[in-house]
Amino acid sequence: MGLTKTEGFTKTDIELAELAKALAHPARIAILKHLIAAKSCICGDIVDELPLSQSTVSQHLKELKEAGIIKGNITGNSVCYCIDEKVWKKAGTVLSALFESYDQSNTCC
Repeated sequence: MGLTKTEGFTKTDIELAELAKALAHPARIAILKHLIAAKSCICGDIVDELPLSQSTVSQHLKELKEAGIIKGNITGNSVCYCIDEKVWKKAGTVLSALFESYDQSNTCC
């Protein structure tokens, strides 16, 4: 089975895996926390908040945007980013469902 083969998995499982991949870096978590705290679209100051270069921050923003967690709007020469509320709520629902599906009474370890 190839590493990218997704046949046989549910759409929800694929979406959850893509979400987990997008969240799987501390810089991306920091970016999301910054966007949440700002409660508005952020343009240039994300780079000022992280100990990373502009190009590295841009790559992390790209990953988050491709996963749909954030959205960006071009304003003049800059791109302003914010949380995509629809995807954010869906992500919360999917992650909660996974964690809530665990039955502590059925543990073997």
